[in-house]
Amino acid sequence: MEVVSLVKLTKGRAKICLAGGADFVLYKKEYESYGIEEGADLPEDKYQEIITEIIIPRCKKRALHLLEKQDRSEKNLRDKLREGGYSEDVVDIAIDYINEYGYLDDARMAASHIRFYQDSRSKQRLKQDLIGKGISSDVIDRVLEEEYTGDESALIERLLEKKHYDKENATYEDRAKIYRFLMGRGFSSDAINRVIK
Repeated sequence: MEVVSLVKLTKGRAKICLAGGADFVLYKKEYESYGIEEGADLPEDKYQEIITEIIIPRCKKRALHLLEKQDRSEKNLRDKLREGGYSEDVVDIAIDYINEYGYLDDARMAASHIRFYQDSRSKQRLKQDLIGKGISSDVIDRVLEEEYTGDESALIERLLEKKHYDKENATYEDRAKIYRFLMGRGFSSDAINRVIK
Protein backbone atom coordinates (compact mmCIF):
# COMPACT_ATOMS: atom_id res chain seq x y z
CA MET A 1 0.00 0.00 0.00
CA GLU A 2 1.53 3.27 -1.10
CA VAL A 3 1.75 6.17 1.34
CA VAL A 4 0.12 8.98 -0.65
CA SER A 5 0.71 11.70 1.95
CA LEU A 6 2.03 12.29 5.42
CA VAL A 7 0.53 15.49 6.85
CA LYS A 8 2.06 16.73 10.08
CA LEU A 9 -0.40 17.75 12.77
CA THR A 10 0.06 19.19 16.25
CA LYS A 11 1.72 17.39 19.18
CA GLY A 12 4.12 15.38 17.05
CA ARG A 13 1.39 13.54 15.19
CA ALA A 14 0.85 13.02 11.48
CA LYS A 15 -2.07 11.91 9.34
CA ILE A 16 -1.00 9.14 7.01
CA CYS A 17 -3.08 8.69 3.86
CA LEU A 18 -2.71 5.48 1.88
CA ALA A 19 -3.65 4.70 -1.72
CA GLY A 20 -7.18 3.30 -1.66
CA GLY A 21 -8.47 5.84 0.84
CA ALA A 22 -7.26 4.37 4.15
CA ASP A 23 -5.90 6.95 6.57
CA PHE A 24 -4.90 7.06 10.22
CA VAL A 25 -2.97 9.21 12.69
CA LEU A 26 0.32 8.16 14.30
CA TYR A 27 2.91 9.84 16.49
CA LYS A 28 6.31 10.64 14.97
CA LYS A 29 8.11 7.84 16.80
CA GLU A 30 5.50 5.35 15.60
CA TYR A 31 5.50 6.26 11.92
CA GLU A 32 9.28 6.51 11.87
CA SER A 33 9.60 3.02 13.41
CA TYR A 34 7.51 1.62 10.53
CA GLY A 35 9.51 3.58 7.94
CA ILE A 36 6.41 5.47 6.82
CA GLU A 37 7.13 8.39 4.53
CA GLU A 38 5.48 9.87 1.47
CA GLY A 39 5.84 7.67 -1.60
CA ALA A 40 7.02 4.66 0.44
CA ASP A 41 5.25 1.30 0.40
CA LEU A 42 3.54 0.02 3.56
CA PRO A 43 3.14 -3.77 3.46
CA GLU A 44 -0.37 -5.08 4.23
CA ASP A 45 0.82 -7.05 7.28
CA LYS A 46 2.40 -3.89 8.75
CA TYR A 47 -0.77 -1.93 8.06
CA GLN A 48 -2.86 -4.58 9.87
CA GLU A 49 -0.39 -4.54 12.76
CA ILE A 50 -0.67 -0.74 13.05
CA ILE A 51 -4.47 -0.94 13.06
CA THR A 52 -4.77 -3.81 15.58
CA GLU A 53 -1.85 -2.95 17.87
CA ILE A 54 -1.96 0.86 17.89
CA ILE A 55 -5.06 2.45 16.35
CA ILE A 56 -7.86 0.27 17.79
CA PRO A 57 -6.51 0.25 21.39
CA ARG A 58 -5.94 4.01 21.18
CA CYS A 59 -9.50 4.60 19.93
CA LYS A 60 -10.94 2.46 22.76
CA LYS A 61 -8.89 4.37 25.30
CA ARG A 62 -10.01 7.70 23.82
CA ALA A 63 -13.65 6.60 23.97
CA LEU A 64 -13.30 5.65 27.64
CA HIS A 65 -11.59 8.96 28.37
CA LEU A 66 -14.43 10.90 26.72
CA LEU A 67 -17.02 8.98 28.77
CA GLU A 68 -15.03 9.52 31.95
CA LYS A 69 -15.67 13.26 31.77
CA GLN A 70 -19.43 13.07 31.03
CA ASP A 71 -22.23 10.82 29.79
CA ARG A 72 -22.52 10.98 26.03
CA SER A 73 -24.94 9.67 23.45
CA GLU A 74 -23.63 7.10 20.98
CA LYS A 75 -23.88 9.65 18.17
CA ASN A 76 -21.92 12.23 20.14
CA LEU A 77 -19.21 9.70 21.01
CA ARG A 78 -18.96 8.58 17.38
CA ASP A 79 -18.64 12.20 16.23
CA LYS A 80 -15.88 12.90 18.78
CA LEU A 81 -13.93 9.81 17.73
CA ARG A 82 -14.25 10.69 14.04
CA GLU A 83 -12.99 14.20 14.83
CA GLY A 84 -9.94 12.49 16.33
CA GLY A 85 -9.10 10.99 12.95
CA TYR A 86 -10.38 7.45 13.52
CA SER A 87 -11.96 5.61 10.59
CA GLU A 88 -15.55 4.39 10.68
CA ASP A 89 -14.44 0.75 11.04
CA VAL A 90 -12.23 1.55 14.02
CA VAL A 91 -14.97 3.68 15.62
CA ASP A 92 -17.42 0.77 15.24
CA ILE A 93 -15.00 -1.55 17.05
CA ALA A 94 -14.52 0.97 19.87
CA ILE A 95 -18.29 1.53 20.24
CA ASP A 96 -18.89 -2.24 20.36
CA TYR A 97 -16.22 -2.51 23.05
CA ILE A 98 -17.81 0.29 25.09
CA ASN A 99 -21.27 -1.28 24.71
CA GLU A 100 -19.99 -4.65 25.97
CA TYR A 101 -19.37 -3.04 29.35
CA GLY A 102 -22.56 -0.96 29.39
CA TYR A 103 -20.69 2.35 29.51
CA LEU A 104 -22.82 3.87 26.77
CA ASP A 105 -26.50 4.31 27.56
CA ASP A 106 -28.55 6.93 25.72
CA ALA A 107 -31.46 6.58 28.17
CA ARG A 108 -29.20 7.11 31.20
CA MET A 109 -27.60 10.13 29.52
CA ALA A 110 -31.05 11.58 28.67
CA ALA A 111 -32.31 11.00 32.24
CA SER A 112 -29.27 12.75 33.68
CA HIS A 113 -29.75 15.73 31.33
CA ILE A 114 -33.45 16.00 32.19
CA ARG A 115 -32.90 15.82 35.94
CA PHE A 116 -30.19 18.50 35.76
CA TYR A 117 -32.05 21.00 33.54
CA GLN A 118 -35.75 20.47 34.28
CA ASP A 119 -35.82 23.38 36.75
CA SER A 120 -34.66 25.86 34.13
CA ARG A 121 -35.95 24.53 30.78
CA SER A 122 -39.29 23.55 29.33
CA LYS A 123 -40.14 19.99 28.40
CA GLN A 124 -39.98 20.94 24.70
CA ARG A 125 -36.57 22.59 25.10
CA LEU A 126 -35.23 19.48 26.87
CA LYS A 127 -36.50 17.37 23.99
CA GLN A 128 -34.77 19.66 21.46
CA ASP A 129 -31.52 19.50 23.45
CA LEU A 130 -31.57 15.71 23.48
CA ILE A 131 -32.43 15.41 19.78
CA GLY A 132 -29.43 17.66 19.14
CA LYS A 133 -27.30 15.19 21.09
CA GLY A 134 -28.39 12.40 18.77
CA ILE A 135 -30.81 10.58 21.03
CA SER A 136 -33.81 8.98 19.33
CA SER A 137 -37.27 10.48 19.86
CA ASP A 138 -38.75 7.30 21.32
CA VAL A 139 -36.00 7.13 23.98
CA ILE A 140 -36.50 10.83 24.75
CA ASP A 141 -40.28 10.48 25.06
CA ARG A 142 -39.98 7.45 27.36
CA VAL A 143 -37.37 9.09 29.60
CA LEU A 144 -39.25 12.42 29.73
CA GLU A 145 -42.35 10.52 30.86
CA GLU A 146 -40.35 8.82 33.62
CA GLU A 147 -38.11 11.69 34.75
CA TYR A 148 -39.76 15.05 34.08
CA THR A 149 -41.40 16.36 37.23
CA GLY A 150 -41.27 20.07 36.46
CA ASP A 151 -44.23 22.41 36.65
CA GLU A 152 -43.98 24.64 33.58
CA SER A 153 -46.26 27.34 35.01
CA ALA A 154 -44.11 27.60 38.15
CA LEU A 155 -40.98 27.62 35.99
CA ILE A 156 -42.36 30.45 33.85
CA GLU A 157 -43.25 32.37 37.03
CA ARG A 158 -39.66 31.98 38.31
CA LEU A 159 -38.24 33.17 34.99
CA LEU A 160 -40.58 36.18 34.97
CA GLU A 161 -39.48 37.02 38.51
CA LYS A 162 -35.83 36.67 37.53
CA LYS A 163 -36.42 39.02 34.56
CA HIS A 164 -38.26 41.48 36.85
CA TYR A 165 -41.36 41.28 34.68
CA ASP A 166 -44.27 43.26 36.12
CA LYS A 167 -47.55 41.79 34.80
CA GLU A 168 -49.63 44.69 36.04
CA ASN A 169 -47.60 47.48 34.44
CA ALA A 170 -46.19 45.70 31.38
CA THR A 171 -46.54 47.50 28.07
CA TYR A 172 -47.33 45.74 24.82
CA GLU A 173 -43.61 45.82 23.97
CA ASP A 174 -42.70 44.33 27.38
CA ARG A 175 -45.20 41.49 26.86
CA ALA A 176 -43.91 40.84 23.33
CA LYS A 177 -40.32 40.78 24.55
CA ILE A 178 -41.00 38.38 27.43
CA TYR A 179 -43.16 36.23 25.14
CA ARG A 180 -40.26 35.87 22.66
CA PHE A 181 -37.88 35.08 25.53
CA LEU A 182 -40.14 32.32 26.85
CA MET A 183 -40.79 30.90 23.38
CA GLY A 184 -37.01 30.73 22.96
CA ARG A 185 -36.91 28.61 26.10
CA GLY A 186 -39.31 26.15 24.47
CA PHE A 187 -42.54 26.99 26.26
CA SER A 188 -45.82 26.66 24.36
CA SER A 189 -47.87 29.78 23.67
CA ASP A 190 -50.70 28.33 25.82
CA ALA A 191 -48.40 27.88 28.83
CA ILE A 192 -46.98 31.39 28.39
CA ASN A 193 -50.39 33.05 28.00
CA ARG A 194 -51.76 31.31 31.09
CA VAL A 195 -49.02 32.90 33.20
CA ILE A 196 -48.35 36.34 31.72
CA LYS A 197 -51.97 37.47 31.37
